[in-house]
Amino acid sequence: MQFLWTTLSVSDFEKSLKFYQEVVGLPLQHRMDPPGMHIAFLGEGDTAVELIYDSKRPQVDLKAPISMGFKVENLAATMEAFQARGIKIDGGPFKPNPGIQFFYVRDPDGMNIQFVEQGR
Repeated sequence: MQFLWTTLSVSDFEKSLKFYQEVVGLPLQHRMDPPGMHIAFLGEGDTAVELIYDSKRPQVDLKAPISMGFKVENLAATMEAFQARGIKIDGGPFKPNPGIQFFYVRDPDGMNIQFVEQGR
């Protein structure tokens, strides 16, 4: 079995698309705009993030404490670059063991996005 994508319902499609492209750094694979909806797949390789905006359900309610993690080469440099762009660091940096450190930001709908540096 192969994991293909994670689907996120979003309340502001363009704002979320910009966040995942410009902040997270995911390239746009393809976009569809059927009536009343916007759908985009972002990422590289076999696994993608799918963003969906549905005008029939414009409100997004993230009750579950979920997060998505993305690997970075240099955590300190990533944090510095985000702060220089005015992106708020929501938590961290945390170093639960010598082999990993990470911090969080929030996406436009409030979901935790984790940036992780694994042992060098």
